[in-house]
Amino acid sequence: MSDSSRELTDADFIRRLESLFLLARRVLGGSLQADRKSKRKGAGITFADYAEYQLGDDYRAIDWRVFARFDQLVIKLFEVEEDTTVYILADSSHSMGSKFLAAKKLVAAMGYIALNCLDRLSVYGMADKLYPIQNPTRGKAKVLSFLRTLEAGETVGTDTDFSACVRELEVRHRKKGVVLVISDFLFPGGFEDGLKRLSGLGHDVYCLQIHAQDDLSCEWKGDVEIDCVETHQKEQITVTRKEITRYEELMAEWNAALRKECARLGIGYANTTDEVPFEHVIQGILRRGGLVS
Repeated sequence: MSDSSRELTDADFIRRLESLFLLARRVLGGSLQADRKSKRKGAGITFADYAEYQLGDDYRAIDWRVFARFDQLVIKLFEVEEDTTVYILADSSHSMGSKFLAAKKLVAAMGYIALNCLDRLSVYGMADKLYPIQNPTRGKAKVLSFLRTLEAGETVGTDTDFSACVRELEVRHRKKGVVLVISDFLFPGGFEDGLKRLSGLGHDVYCLQIHAQDDLSCEWKGDVEIDCVETHQKEQITVTRKEITRYEELMAEWNAALRKECARLGIGYANTTDEVPFEHVIQGILRRGGLVS
């Protein structure tokens, strides 16, 4: 992430993140998932039962009113609201180019909300393999270090292998959670295998597709030399109106196929461009109910 400015740790940017978190708390009840209540007993919010006090139990859970009335030491048990584990896979390949800062702002917003919701957060850059950005962490105290690390990151890798990145995530993390993939999804090997594998692992998966405007239309004309930013392969081509039309058709077909595949697998999907303010994108996601399909 090569942007040299301090946009992600600027006080105004953090205030904008806080506004989004307040919206998340109001709309979603402070959770990126809908209902996380577990029947497992432990420390939590909703009272569930009493249990006889045993040596080693937390003395703070003793109900002293019961002791005063019945001369018995008992502790309160509560239903546990388990923390969501949020995995963010952010496309960090060189092909992200001008889209990269916009993608980082989306990562920053979703990571900020997750940490303030006390969810467990892991963030990876995604290219030929996974590049750790934020190792598993939780809590509001981790927000600034997360933003600093994200801000300092750069594009990496030699190519984008989505399937390999998903397989690596599977090896690294066994716990099911929310997986948010932020990318243009223009993967040389396609996106079908990676999405199918993620869905099959039992994760709640959400795809946020981001394009630059020049991804969607071709402005080139005549004889040009193209240079792949990832493989550095060069090729001389002649661009006519026919090639422009075909490019735009193929791009529209690719994006439509992604939407269709997400719908088939029950994966949440949204798309945007790098020209849309990140707040508008996140507000739209939150008002639709969060990271849901």
